[in-house]
Amino acid sequence: MNLVLRLARLVKIEHSVFALPFAYLGMLWHARPWPGWREFFWLTVAMVAVRSYAMGMNRILDRDVDARNPRTQNRELVTGAITLPQAVVFVGGCALVFVAACAGLNTLCLALAPVALLWSGLYSLAKRVTVACHLMLGTVLGLAPVAGWLAVAPSWHPAPVILGLGVSLWVAGFDLIYACQDAAFDGEAGLYSIPAAYGVPAALLLARVLHGIAVPLFALAGWVAGAGWVYQGTVAGVALVLLLEHRLVTPQDLSRITMAFFTFNGIVAIVLLLGAMADALV
Repeated sequence: MNLVLRLARLVKIEHSVFALPFAYLGMLWHARPWPGWREFFWLTVAMVAVRSYAMGMNRILDRDVDARNPRTQNRELVTGAITLPQAVVFVGGCALVFVAACAGLNTLCLALAPVALLWSGLYSLAKRVTVACHLMLGTVLGLAPVAGWLAVAPSWHPAPVILGLGVSLWVAGFDLIYACQDAAFDGEAGLYSIPAAYGVPAALLLARVLHGIAVPLFALAGWVAGAGWVYQGTVAGVALVLLLEHRLVTPQDLSRITMAFFTFNGIVAIVLLLGAMADALV
């Protein structure tokens, strides 16, 4: 049990709140008001498994960097609370569970499983080569609504793609905010990030721009999907939450980054899903 808890801390299982609601939203829009328990179950398993796999890969690939960064020196692979072989076995198990869950959904999901594993597993290497790493992370989570749509049935529709673009920009924006606390370290370590390359004020400004584009994309996706006024009302609420998030963090005061990163962005994902659910019922 202790090992299970340590593995859950390793991959920050609670951060599933960022992507899982958007996968459910894509599923809901494809099959109003409810797709069925089989799709719901396998989609949930797939999303938790692939997110745990991606975070586990991130911890493995970044263990040398984490050991040098004062902010991350208490992570499990650095302290020895989890050994490298244990982490590798865990990540491999998550990958197998993800593939099995995709097989439980449909043949297209199974065929795309290797692509999803490759993209989500290697994003952590991006900051070693490009400042676009924030956008790459965004695209990993941006796949969630498309995954939810395809989990119901293999078909094309612009709504989950537009929503995925919005999610990508939203995630890139809050990753920019989060990366500000490591700006000095990243610069010294030779890692690429926008806060390290262009400064914290520029990073926070770009985060505002990305979130300013993401909100209209959330609204446009709902309109294309046929969502009504209840969903659009929640989009307006999300805009307010993001505005408050940006008021929390300034170049002069980065002390509330954790609150802005987890609390406010967790609210964004959950509020949009609840709005879509209420809208489907109305």
